[in-house]
Amino acid sequence: MLKKNTIFLSFNSQKELDSNAVKFIVDKASRAIKERGSFSIVLSGGTTPVNIYKLLAKKKIDFSRWYIYFGDERCFSSDHPERNSFVAESVWLSKVNISKSNIFIIPAELGNIEASLAYEKLLDVNKSFDLVILGLGDDGHVASLFPNHKWDNDKQVIPVTNSPKAPSDRVSLTSSRLSNSEDILFLISGKSKSNAFKKWKEGGDLPVDLITANHQILIMSFDVL
Repeated sequence: MLKKNTIFLSFNSQKELDSNAVKFIVDKASRAIKERGSFSIVLSGGTTPVNIYKLLAKKKIDFSRWYIYFGDERCFSSDHPERNSFVAESVWLSKVNISKSNIFIIPAELGNIEASLAYEKLLDVNKSFDLVILGLGDDGHVASLFPNHKWDNDKQVIPVTNSPKAPSDRVSLTSSRLSNSEDILFLISGKSKSNAFKKWKEGGDLPVDLITANHQILIMSFDVL
């Protein structure tokens, strides 16, 4: 069920969604840097945010105080084209003025158990993110948290096995760690997400139902309803 601090926006085209998402992200970063001197953002995988990353690469702004994290990762080699980190670096991060020391990649090439332990040590449990970007799977999954899977929400990061989507081995931030963010931005596009979104609205016991935010959940959608 949608939380009380949720704002839902529907756009008339994917282009309109993308441009508004970029504006929201950039404005959010500007405020965070002005108030605290840095901006921490957790990136989503999948196809929906790719064009947003491409648009960010064209922005003439200072990325040097942005700190980049990832919500989940697939256990492929580091240069595999289906790695979330590889995609983000290829279309955005390698093209802007951000130090590699500001980019915190999940080392999924080590395997899901070793990688989850390494990323758990890297994250500061007492520090919230400024913004987490998430998508919504056709089945209601978020990051690599799938329906009917169990995980330890006392942890920040977990190994995922037997994923219903290839590859079966993955690494994911838990719903509790994803929720430890000032804002959450959901990017949802396409009729294939309609059933999952409807179940979410009605309270369908999906992984997405476990996501909260310290301040606001913003849903940007196109062609879902």
